Amino acid sequence: MGELEGRRGAWGYVAGGMGALSQAIARAAAARGAHIFTEKAVRRVLLGKDGRAQGVVLQDGTEVRSKLVLSNASPHITFLELTPQEELPKDFVQRIRQIDTRSPVTKINVAVDRLPSFLAAPNARDGRPLPHHQCSIHLNCEGTHLLHQAFTEATHGHPSSRPMIELCIPSALDPGLAPQGCHVVSLFTQYTPSVLAGGRPWDEQARNAYADRVFDCIEAYAPGFKASVIGRDILTPPDLERIFGLPGGNIFHGAMSLDQLYFARPAPSYSGYRSPVPSLYLCGSGAHPGGGVMGAAGRNAAQVALEDFRGL
Repeated sequence: MGELEGRRGAWGYVAGGMGALSQAIARAAAARGAHIFTEKAVRRVLLGKDGRAQGVVLQDGTEVRSKLVLSNASPHITFLELTPQEELPKDFVQRIRQIDTRSPVTKINVAVDRLPSFLAAPNARDGRPLPHHQCSIHLNCEGTHLLHQAFTEATHGHPSSRPMIELCIPSALDPGLAPQGCHVVSLFTQYTPSVLAGGRPWDEQARNAYADRVFDCIEAYAPGFKASVIGRDILTPPDLERIFGLPGGNIFHGAMSLDQLYFARPAPSYSGYRSPVPSLYLCGSGAHPGGGVMGAAGRNAAQVALEDFRGL
C-alpha cells in the first residue's frame, strides 16, 4: 500500500478489470501444477483424529485431502462456519466473534455514454480522457464536518444525505472495458447502514433512492452526468455479503481499525497466519496486514505454510 512498483503515492488499475488479476494468478499457479476448482463451495474443514487439518469437504460431499489447508475466506467464515467449534479454544472463538465486520459501503457500477465533465476541470473538446479522469476523484469531502454528518446519519439507520463518493473511471486507462466513446464508472460510496432505520431491509426502492441521491451529488460537480447514465448496478452491504461472501459486506474481512491490526489481526497471538488448528492457515484480508489488493497476507501465509510443510 502507498506505492506501485516503487513509485510512492501511485495507484494502479488492473488491465481488463479486477477479474483479470485473479485469472493471472490462476494461470501462474496452474503452470506450476496447481489444480483449480471453481463453483465448488466448501462445507467444512476436514480434521484428522490428531486434530490436524487434512483437507476440506465440499457441499456435494466430496473430500479433498491435503497436508495443509490455507483459507482465503474471512475469519468469521473460516473459524465460525467451516471449522468444528469443539476443536477451537473458547477464548479464540470469542475473539473471532468480536471482530467488527460492519461496513458502511455501497458500491455502484455505472455505464455512461460519455466522460463526466467536471466544473472544476471541463472536458477537452475531442472528448479524450484528461489526467484527472485517470485518478481517484473524491466528492463531498471538502470538510471533515461533511464526513462526520454522513457517518452520523448512517449510525441512525439512514443512508447519508450527502454521501462521501470515491469515483474512478477505469476505462479512461483501459479503453477495452467499454465500447468506443463510452465508459465505466466505479462509485465507492459511504455511509450506508446494513439495516435501515426501523429494522427495514434494503429493497429495490431503497437501493434506487440512494443511487439517485448519489447521482444528484455527482451532477452538482459534473453537470450532465445523470443524462449520460445508460446502466447501473447497486450493491449495498447486504448485497456484498450475499454475493461475495463478505460478512457485513466488509471488503477487508473486518475493519482496518487500530484494535484489529498488526498483532491483533485476526486475534492476539494469532497474527502469524497459523490457526489453533494445526495445518490450517488464514491467508486473506482478515489476516495481517489486512486488505488492499496487495497480496501481502497471502505471500506471508504461504511462506509460513511452506516452512511447516518441510517439517511434515
